[in-house]
Amino acid sequence: MENKIESDNQVKITYRPGENPEKDAWHTAFFIENHMDYFAYPDHVASPEQLTFMIYTENDERYYPCSDRMFEVIMSKNDSSFLQEKYKKVLQRIMELIDSQIEDERDKSFLEALIKIKFLHETQDEMMIPSRVEKRLLKIYLDRTLIDDPFLCEKAIRNNRVSKSLCSEAFKKAINQVDNIAVLEPPATLAGIKEFVEHVEIKRLLSLSVEKSLWESDESKAYKEDDFHKLFSRQMIGNGVKPLLNFLGIEGKGDQTKKILWLADESGEIIVDLAIIKYLAKLGHKVIIAFKDGPLHTKVDFLDAQEDEILSKQLEGAFFIEEKNIGKNELVGILRSDKNIIIISDGTRENFNLLLTSKVFSRIFREVDGIISRGHNQKRRIFENHFQFTRDIFNISRGPDGSILISYKPKHPSVIKFSHSDLEKRAKIIIDQMEEAKKNGGTVIFYSGIIGSIPGKIQMAKKIMSVFIDFLKDQFAMTFIINPSEYFEIGMDADDLMYMWEIVQRSGYIDIWRFQSYDDIVKAFQAMDKKVPPEWVGKDATYSTGCTKEMRIALDVQKKHPEMQIIGPSVEKFMRRNEYGIGKMYDQRLSEICRI
Repeated sequence: MENKIESDNQVKITYRPGENPEKDAWHTAFFIENHMDYFAYPDHVASPEQLTFMIYTENDERYYPCSDRMFEVIMSKNDSSFLQEKYKKVLQRIMELIDSQIEDERDKSFLEALIKIKFLHETQDEMMIPSRVEKRLLKIYLDRTLIDDPFLCEKAIRNNRVSKSLCSEAFKKAINQVDNIAVLEPPATLAGIKEFVEHVEIKRLLSLSVEKSLWESDESKAYKEDDFHKLFSRQMIGNGVKPLLNFLGIEGKGDQTKKILWLADESGEIIVDLAIIKYLAKLGHKVIIAFKDGPLHTKVDFLDAQEDEILSKQLEGAFFIEEKNIGKNELVGILRSDKNIIIISDGTRENFNLLLTSKVFSRIFREVDGIISRGHNQKRRIFENHFQFTRDIFNISRGPDGSILISYKPKHPSVIKFSHSDLEKRAKIIIDQMEEAKKNGGTVIFYSGIIGSIPGKIQMAKKIMSVFIDFLKDQFAMTFIINPSEYFEIGMDADDLMYMWEIVQRSGYIDIWRFQSYDDIVKAFQAMDKKVPPEWVGKDATYSTGCTKEMRIALDVQKKHPEMQIIGPSVEKFMRRNEYGIGKMYDQRLSEICRI
């Protein structure tokens, strides 16, 4: 198979899993060597289930965090010059860092030699993604020099430059000046005037967001009002202009407020971003800003957001999520709070690598309505490959001739999203049925049992539960028995189900909460005229992570409604399960057991 590369954006994908054992081995080695293989590095790499929160892949394809061209070059092994040129730029950046910051000649020579040795080792097989090589070399530099952040002062200077520009009288007059068109051709309605003003203001702010001179030099110190007007006059281009303005409710009829994940990029640039974000917050949008987890050249990181004098002041009043893993219910509570600006770390020290992002980032990615990414580095990782994501993604970067380039990649059409309101509506329907049953003198029974806790056995688990509940219905009169397995829909995961069921469970309408026992399972197999398979022998609700969580809820509900009965295994047996692996329906520790 030959690799034919037409351009950075149009690449013929030549690798197909299963066609060639040697290529498959090279493909697997590619992920292992780049430290991106979940099975080799389960504590650092996102599980396949976690990735489904963010990426929609088909036919067992594996996501890679680089452009299609880069991937094809590495897989085909026939364009060494392209790859070596990228490697060379990585080495050059690290060497420039050493030269600019290390004064002692002996220390400098040692570091340069060490970096070159490591560089040759990492690049000789041409299997490494250049950004992964750079991350390793930068880590060596940081570890050896004990410098926490080599660009700390540079980033502070950048933020200060932009802050002074936006606080200048020249900028304030320019941003507030009424456009001549508004005077000569005023919109006919108040709604039209509102849309016009919003369009003008967001365009002006977007114009500044791609003007590097604001943070890379002191040029803007001398800017007059006319200089800002010249910046405001730049064109907006790209396939994302109209979709973004519609998404933000600035153009067209899309006035619904949105939850937006904003992927921050450069220091200095972030101060302009915050001006945009605060404007969006005034329009009613909720913006979650994701910063890098640690130093990456001049990229803005989570520590900067807390400790940089200018940036931290700009973020006063924002809500910081410092945990790397929080559950859906807690996250929903935060997203529904009155905080319209929320700060998180993406969990990485890379431009854009969903394989290494934190669990809280993955959950937020899944909960928001859309993603806004910034700059060319993120654009390359998102737009210059064929992958589609679970949310609409926009990118704002500098285009040709200083234009504002807005790119748009719509989410995969097959993505199913259950919003909080969707899940709440489903819960309300069940609660109404429970209430009706009680009005008619019936008894309401909620049945908790294993559904997803035995990997690969979801269909059998649902059948066991349904068969046994049918048995109960034959035995009991005037009962309304809730069978959770009947409410599972394609696209739902443990996060969705637990959120929906907790609303139902705390309604106060449950008379009997029955937890699946091993005897229940045995009776179900007897009813099916089958022997109990080995994986089901001895199992009961205590084996289920979801049932463990539900037992805690049941005990809490019982305090408020003492008349509710709890039937099943003893409470003490439920303490062995802890927390879902993200995206899974079973305890994350079961994954480790299954790999042994």
